[in-house]
Parts: sequence; C-alpha cells; structure tokens
Amino acid sequence: MAVSEATARDELALRLRLIQELSGLGVRALARDTGLSSSSLSRYLSGRTAPPWPAVVALCRLVKRDPRPLRPLWERASNPLPAPPRTSRQVHPPMPPADAPRPPRNELPRDVPDFTGREDQLAALLDAVRSSRVVAVDGMAGVGKTCLAVHAAHRLAADHPDAQLYLDLHGFTDGRTPLDHDRALRTLLAALGVPSEKVPQDGGVEQLAACWRAELAAVRAVVVLDNAADADQVRPLLPGAGDSVAVVTSRNRLLGLDDVPPVSLDVLTEEESSRLLAAASGEGDGPEGRLARDPDATAEVLRRCGRLPLALRLAAARLRHRPGWTVGILVERMAEGVGEFDTAFAMSVRQLTHPQRRLFRLLGLLPGATFDEYVVAALADVPLRDARATLEDLLDAHLVQQHLYGRYRLHDLVHQHARRATTQQDSAAERDRALVRVLDYYVHAAASADATMPFLALSREPVAGQRPAALPQFDGKYAAMAWFGTEYTNLLAVFEAADAAGADRHVCELPRFMRAYFARRCGTTLLNTLFERSLAAARRLDDPLHLAEAHSDLGFARHNAGRTAEAEAAYDAAQPLVIRARDTLAEAELTMRRAYLRWDQGHVEEPFDLFRLAAKLYADADCPTGTAHAIAYEAWATLQLGHREEAARLARTALDVPHAADPAWAPALTARITLGVALAEEDPDEAVRQLREALDLAREDGHKHNEAWCLNCLGVALRQMGRHEEALDSHRAAFALLDQLFEEHWKIHFLNAYGETSRLAGLPDEALRLHRRALELAPALGHRHAEALAHEGIAAVLDATDPTAAAEHRAAAQAALPEA
Repeated sequence: MAVSEATARDELALRLRLIQELSGLGVRALARDTGLSSSSLSRYLSGRTAPPWPAVVALCRLVKRDPRPLRPLWERASNPLPAPPRTSRQVHPPMPPADAPRPPRNELPRDVPDFTGREDQLAALLDAVRSSRVVAVDGMAGVGKTCLAVHAAHRLAADHPDAQLYLDLHGFTDGRTPLDHDRALRTLLAALGVPSEKVPQDGGVEQLAACWRAELAAVRAVVVLDNAADADQVRPLLPGAGDSVAVVTSRNRLLGLDDVPPVSLDVLTEEESSRLLAAASGEGDGPEGRLARDPDATAEVLRRCGRLPLALRLAAARLRHRPGWTVGILVERMAEGVGEFDTAFAMSVRQLTHPQRRLFRLLGLLPGATFDEYVVAALADVPLRDARATLEDLLDAHLVQQHLYGRYRLHDLVHQHARRATTQQDSAAERDRALVRVLDYYVHAAASADATMPFLALSREPVAGQRPAALPQFDGKYAAMAWFGTEYTNLLAVFEAADAAGADRHVCELPRFMRAYFARRCGTTLLNTLFERSLAAARRLDDPLHLAEAHSDLGFARHNAGRTAEAEAAYDAAQPLVIRARDTLAEAELTMRRAYLRWDQGHVEEPFDLFRLAAKLYADADCPTGTAHAIAYEAWATLQLGHREEAARLARTALDVPHAADPAWAPALTARITLGVALAEEDPDEAVRQLREALDLAREDGHKHNEAWCLNCLGVALRQMGRHEEALDSHRAAFALLDQLFEEHWKIHFLNAYGETSRLAGLPDEALRLHRRALELAPALGHRHAEALAHEGIAAVLDATDPTAAAEHRAAAQAALPEA
C-alpha cells in the first residue's frame, strides 16, 4: 500500500524533529544555523509543509548525519504518487535511468497576481541584469523590494531554465542574526544540487565561494538573494563567469558593490497606489466605484498608508469586505494613526469593537507561532464561540492569517504591532493574567491529550492553574497525536515562557504530559533538557511529590539517553522523596524504573525483587495496568535467564489482566514479545503470530523504538527456528529504523542478538563486528549486562580459531557482571 503524502510528510517531520533534538537548538537558533527562515522551519517540523531537499541536507549536516537515508521518505512526502488501481497483477512503471537529468530547481516564492506599477524600476532591473548580470534593489521596509525581485525573477526564468533559487539572508529579520557566508554558500550549493563530495569541507569561505562560482558558471540560473545586511554579506555569493544572474535586495544601499548597478525603490506613486488599492479592494478603475466617487478621501487613504504596498493591501482588504463602507468611513477609522508605516495596522484595528481590539492586542502575548480558537478563548477569557467569531473578523481584516483550517498566525509585522499595542494599552497585571491563562490552557490540553495515550500506567490530573472552560476533544490517541504534532513547537515555546515567568508548577507538569508523545515521535536529548529545568522548578517549589517525580523523570530520560550513572543518581535522590510524599503510584513508577536500570547494569536478583515490589505497589494503588506492566517485565527478565516456561507463564498472566487501554499499551506489547520468543522452539507458528501481532501494534502505535524492538526479537525467534536468512532480514530492518532515529546508543539493546544470529548464519566476521561494537558502547553507557553478552558472543566466534582468546573473553564476561 502506497504511503500517503500526509503520512510521509508527518514521518519526515518526525525525523527533522529528531535532528533538532540532536542539535540542542531552539527553532530560531536552528533556523539561523541552517540558513532557513524560522517560519519555514516551523512548518517543516510540524509536518505542515514538506521541506526542499537542500533544507533536509542542511539540517543533517548541522548534526553531522548522512541525509541519504531520508531521501526516499522526502521523495514520498514531496512528490506523492496516486494509489495504483486494484488489479490482479500490479504493473510497475520503469525506473528512470541512474543518469537521468535532474529536473530544474525552482525555489522562487509565488508571484503576486496583482503586481502593480514599478514599470520603470522593473525595466531598469531587467536592463541591469542583461548588462551586468547582477543588480541590487534597495529601499525601506515594506516598500516592495522582495515583491519586485521575485516578479523579475519569474520573468527571467525562461532565459535561465536550469535553476531559480531564492535565499533569505536575514539581514533585517527581527530576532535573527544575518546568515554567515559559510551557511549561505552551503545552502546555495545544496539547492543547486551539487553533490556533497564536491563541496569543500575545509579551506574556509574562499574555497566555498570558488566552488559556488564554478558550479554556477556551468548552468543558466537566476538567484534571488533577499534581505542582505550589507555589501560584505552578499559579495561572496555573487556569480562570476557564465550566464547566471543574481538579484539582491537590501534596506541599505549596497555602496560597497562598486560594479553592481542599483535600483532604488521609493514608495509607490499616487497613481500606482491608486491602482493597487483599486485592484486589491476589488473596486477596479471604473467611474462608479467607491474610490472614484470620492477622490479626496482616496488620496487621504493613500497618504495615511504612506503609499506603502503592505499598508495599502491591508486597507484595501477592509474596504473589500465592507461593501457598505464609503472611502470616507475608511479614512475616519484611520484618523488616529501612529505613524505612516503603522497606520495600516492601526486602521484595521480601530474599526473593530472594543472586545475585538482587546483580543487582537493580547494575541501579541502568545508564545507560539500559530494558534487556534481554544487557546485564544483562554487567552482573552472569553467563550469559545466569541473567540471563533472574533478570529473570523480579524481574518477579514487581514490582521490574522489562516494557513490551515482552524489554525491561525500573525504576520511578523502585525505581531510586533499587537505586542506594542498591548504593552501600551493593557496593564502589566492584565498581561500577566492573560499569559497565565495560556499556560493553564496548554498544561490542561496536554493532559487531556495524554490521557488518551497513557505513558505506561501512570496518568494524573494536572494541578497547575485552572482548567479552561473549553478544551479540545480527543476521540482517541490518533487525534491526540495529531494535536501534539501540530502544537509541538508551541508547547516548547510555552515551556520557555512558563520558565521565564517563574510559573514553576507549569514547568514541572508540562513535560510529564508530553512523555507519551516524546516516546513515539521524539528522541531523548530535548526531553533530558526539559526535565532538568523541571527539576530546578521543583526545587524552587520544595514540594516532595514534585521533587520526587522530577528526579524520577530526569532519571528515566537519562537512562533512555544511555547516561546510566546519572540515571542512578537521580533515582537515588527520588527514593527518599517519594516515600516522604506517601504517593504509592509514584513509588511504584520509580521502582519499575530502578528495576530497568539495575538489569542493564548487570544485576540479576535485585531487578526481580524490584519488579515484584512494583507489582505489589500497583496492586495496593488499585492500578491493574501497572501490575500487568510489572509482571510483563518480570517475564521478559526471566526469559533473558533462559527460563522459557516460567517466562511464558508470566507473560500470559500479564495478558490476562483486564484493562481499558488500547491494544498497543506497554504491558501487552512486552508480554507478547516475551511470549513469542519463549515459544520459538516449542510452537514456532504461535511464536511468529505473537511477534507479528506485537510488531503490527507497534507500527500502528507509531512507536519506532518499540517497532525496532519487535523486529529484533522476531529475528531472535526466527534464528532459534533455524530460519537464519529471515532472521537477518528482521535484524537489518530494526537497525535501519534506529539509523533513522539518530539514536546510536539504542543499538546496545540489539547488537548482541544480531551478532549471535550472524554467527549461526555462517557470518563470523559480521558477528565479531557487531559484538565488538557492543563492547565499545556498553562500558560508556553503563550496560554491564550487554558488556557481558558481547564478551560471550566474541568467545563463541573465537572458539574454533583462537580458544585462548575465547577463554579470556568468557572470563571477562563473568567479571563484567556485578553478581558474578
């Protein structure tokens, strides 16, 4: 079955979020370091838009990862194929030859349909390109530099068919540092399709610039270098020999580019402004239109808009959507403007009612980039229907944008205006209350979503803040997962805002309600960072339960990141606190986590005692799912010791526990995997059925780590059945998944099993490689059990060729285990 565009795009977004996790950077910093705009990167990370391939390459290179494994997924996300008709025999189209020419790259933004005026400037720009091949467009903010450059580039595309590239240099982007030469050149080279092996990795900017000029000289391309800070920033990016051309824009005159002709933009003429106002408002040039009937008022609109295209478009939109207005009414609404550039925004706001104006101002306080009616209702403390109606009014006024149904955002300039307005017009106390309502909303909405897909067995009601009057309704875990995916970057921004505001209970609780999402869609790096800061907040609160859970959560995140010594320290700190808090569920959860850790550290008796204690604690707390989870993991540990019958009995006991959770809940998955491997020799068909069912559940749940675990265990079972080739395929599939997740440390759980299968399949060299890789990872990660298994595996390979070395490895295996 073909992967749909949406599914592939979501999968690609997951991979990109994992790369962000590895980078340790926020969205703005990551965008800056990769040469992307923060708004575009937010769309890529949330799955709303499939990124161009150079953006994927830039992100992978930042964290020193090979982007090639992501290419097939990117192609499905970017170029989905229609599902083939159902026929008795599927006919596949022939694959294109390996040396097929690369299709032309066109990254230009859309050309506006009502491009107005600028005839002289456009002609000058095109003449300059023909004579000098480079032109610099300068002018004030909002004057239409980018619009003219993009319009000209579309005109030039026919004569430059090999590539049409666009790069925002962020010279004047609020909150961003200008793009440096290295990042800009690498982004351009990637966009041009230059193979990575041809791009200099050392030698500095000079070699990169030379490579860029050489590659550009071989093609006919048009390049728009938008928003340059100064001549120095743009100089290495300009073409040298050849037929390619470049159009540069900047708010400054680029006097340092002596040989580049300038085209300076002023505001539109009155005639051009009138034409743009007429076209954008839908009034046209006819004598019966509102603009023609009141030329004095029209002239006043043009003056108050400063004849800036952006301001004119906003004024025109208000006139278009208010057919009962005269232009004079429009002027009246603009009468108290605060400056020529800001007038358009102020005009659109002043025609609103008082409650609408208040809500618009408060939108400037939202921490995230996008929003829906629920968070707006909480922000303004209004009923949901009022928030919905006001957003529609703001949409009509072009004060908000609706990029997806039900999702809104503010243009950067509009956001700045709203934020200034709320600072000037709303008291500090009102702004603080509004922000707290937003924090309350996100904690409670995340808790509601988390309740549909509980993390292991524990799910609590939030205690931070007040529950909002309206929360999204989640029909099931898929709806909840979709909400988390949409709100992912907002949730991180809200966490930052809560931390900055000193809202410690929100800082403690929000990451806990994101654990289930992180387990399915994210890596471990960012979760460690969040829980570190949650712990700091819990210390400020000095609440035993918050402190206990923060230490426990941080320990679990540390363990999953392969930082076992730090995990043990966190659990040791949590233990007395959880007893002091007298919370049985929290104690049971900590006990389970300590059991996982002690097993990986090579202990045997203690983990079993802890699993049994956790089962009792869950039973005391009347939590049957927790009891089943503890029994399932006891079954798994029993299997590792070779006690198949007892492991199978315990696994069936766990599966028999009644529960209301979905089939992919953790106890059922662990029990099915255990039962499948335990039955591999006794009942191969039933073993494969259990493992295939577990694999299907993991895939259906979207939990990639669990999917890899199921594949690896299926490989173990198939090996025990003597089906070595099938077993190797299963192991390889597990490792391919882990490569996509960029979490090398997770391989420690699977390397030795894969090595044993390779040995029995007659691949001793491969077996040695895998066991030795496990031996490299295990000590650094504190996995004594895996270290011992690696020594045993190497010994088994060396028995036939080097008995002495084999004996040494067996002795080392015994020494690695604390309870040897």
